[in-house]
Amino acid sequence: MPLDAARALAAAPRTREIAWSARDVQLYHLALGAGAPATDPGELRYTLETRLRVLPAFATVAGGGEPGVIAGLSVPGVDVDLAHVLHAGQGLTVHRPLPAEGRAFATSRITAAYDKGSAALLVLRTDVADAGGPLWTEEALIHVRGEGGWGGERGPSLRPAPPSGPPDVVVDRPVREDAALLYRLTGDLNPLHADPGFAARAGFDRPVLHGLCTYGMVLKAVVDTLLDGETGRVRAYTTRFAGVAYPGENLRVRMWRAPGAVRVTVGAVERAEAPVLADTTVTCG
Repeated sequence: MPLDAARALAAAPRTREIAWSARDVQLYHLALGAGAPATDPGELRYTLETRLRVLPAFATVAGGGEPGVIAGLSVPGVDVDLAHVLHAGQGLTVHRPLPAEGRAFATSRITAAYDKGSAALLVLRTDVADAGGPLWTEEALIHVRGEGGWGGERGPSLRPAPPSGPPDVVVDRPVREDAALLYRLTGDLNPLHADPGFAARAGFDRPVLHGLCTYGMVLKAVVDTLLDGETGRVRAYTTRFAGVAYPGENLRVRMWRAPGAVRVTVGAVERAEAPVLADTTVTCG
């Protein structure tokens, strides 16, 4: 059954209760590569419960439920082949620093559906609040190959101008060989990231790293190098997934300081810096 954009947009919001513990936060940080070196004070703030600070990108896995892409496919009117689906982009707005342990309600709905001709682009918005009020809002952009052409709006096409001049900071971050297997334990069990046969069906020669794992790794690099390790300074974080990363590769993260923000590009070192993340901005206080 093809995508029914009108039905997806008309579907009622879905609300579920989520909960997480310090252990969930630690596992997430470890999946991003935190803890190397294990005794580094800067790494212990991600791994040791007595010093734990929560990287805001943890919001994408908090509660251990369906990640944005999978959740979007369970909306009425979205009956498509998972092998035709790619996570196109991610946005996060942080209303308050994330606690290391919490319980909250997450409300999700499709807020836009765009017709890109050969594909559809869905926007899934999730608002999360606890007893103290709003915690965070995230938007997942879901690209579905072969589901365009129904005559809908193409949607916004403006992209930010690339950063100009040399970057202020350049760092390389290794991707663990088992990074995708570890990251799956946070809740994203998409076989694209573990099953070679499924990856081949999706057009890849081997399983790829979760885009949201790269997303978290890059935010950690920005926090550690330009925000003095202060996770609470992150106000928002947006990116476009311009390509894939593979376990075992190295990511080159280029950063430009801007008023109230950091602009970022990310490429795969072993593939001549093939783009991995683009149009990336960390808004900070």
